[in-house]
Amino acid sequence: MLTEERYRLILERLQEQGVVKLQELVELLNASESTVRRDLVDLEAKNLLKRVHGGASLMMQKSIELGMDEKTFKNIHEKNVTAKRAAERIQDGDCIYLDAGTTTLAMIPYIKAKEITVVTNGLSHVDALVSRNIRSYLLGGLMKIHTKAVVGSIAIQNMEQFRCDKSFIGTNGIDVKMGYTTPDPEEALLKRTAHNASGETYVLADSSKFGKITFAKMFDLEEATLVTDKIPDPYKVSIGQKYKVIEG
Repeated sequence: MLTEERYRLILERLQEQGVVKLQELVELLNASESTVRRDLVDLEAKNLLKRVHGGASLMMQKSIELGMDEKTFKNIHEKNVTAKRAAERIQDGDCIYLDAGTTTLAMIPYIKAKEITVVTNGLSHVDALVSRNIRSYLLGGLMKIHTKAVVGSIAIQNMEQFRCDKSFIGTNGIDVKMGYTTPDPEEALLKRTAHNASGETYVLADSSKFGKITFAKMFDLEEATLVTDKIPDPYKVSIGQKYKVIEG
């Protein structure tokens, strides 16, 4: 069995169970204990799992979401690479949806297209857009204090009134089976509504999001184009060669 295939099976079993024993992986992979231990070391180095006594566990609970301030200082270079590549997809005159989140926020300084209109649910995004004289609409609804994102039924009703050329949406997890996920079900529904209201959807995610699954599903991988700084080695075949991906 190829290394990449072993990585995929290990991560899939972890996503299903949360914790997996070393001996269980030895039997699952039909590999030696030393090979499995080496795989776990490699995956931990990529921040895809945490080694524990006698096995491995997921990095964090599926429903936990970091705030804007916490996210801002994580993977800064990777986010900027991803944001720049995404901003290149915007053309003069486009109407776009810009999802709340630090990676989509990082797109704004890279936008070169003229006469665009932006719909967003991000409070921080509106401030940055207005400072660049970009015409913007902020969705109404419940403001999440932790992430400064507008969510809820009012936001969804607002979003249903718009039709966008492109949407740029953030995600907390990328998985072949479970698709794109985010911790908050209400936010997942708004992201899905924006996706359905757009001609094209781009999902922005730095490479740390691969192999992670959070609580609420947004949509499947084939429904959007993924924009990322790079595809980690374990996913070059299962995702990189099967779905639409733009790498930095």
